[in-house]
Amino acid sequence: MIKDSMVKKLNQQMNLEFDSASLYLQMSAWCSYKGFEGAAIFLKRHSQEEMQHMQRIFDYLCDIGQQPIVDSVKKPQNNFESLIDLFEKTYNNEKIVSMEINNLCDLALTEKDFPTFEFLQWYVSEQHEEEKLFKSILDKLNLVGSSGEGLFLVDKELKDINEKIEQHQV
Repeated sequence: MIKDSMVKKLNQQMNLEFDSASLYLQMSAWCSYKGFEGAAIFLKRHSQEEMQHMQRIFDYLCDIGQQPIVDSVKKPQNNFESLIDLFEKTYNNEKIVSMEINNLCDLALTEKDFPTFEFLQWYVSEQHEEEKLFKSILDKLNLVGSSGEGLFLVDKELKDINEKIEQHQV
């Protein structure tokens, strides 16, 4: 049987994923407003992905006979200094999510909750990919700096990344 401490932490993680979805959706709006359509599409898709991550935990809690507790979403930041600033924040957010997933895995092992540990392995893999992706975007943005042409090319690449992902999901 799952311990209350694990249920509490899973609920916290579920809400962290919800907060990430809200943040990325707001970032998408900022990008669209600033003319970064590729980044807007990319971040909107990532917002939807974070909602799927949240719902996956929600379903797990239901499946094991526990009640998911959806707390109110934190109001996300809505203004950014630059596209680099925005992607620094996404990368930092992904590192926080990874740290919390790792803490959950540690708790699951400590409590000998092997089903939950197994469930969390998908998140471990997913977070590795997310951090790698956001780091590569940030690296490219740092290479081009605030150059208009460079930002245009990175924004176009973000749109292309999104299209490739969508093609693989069909």
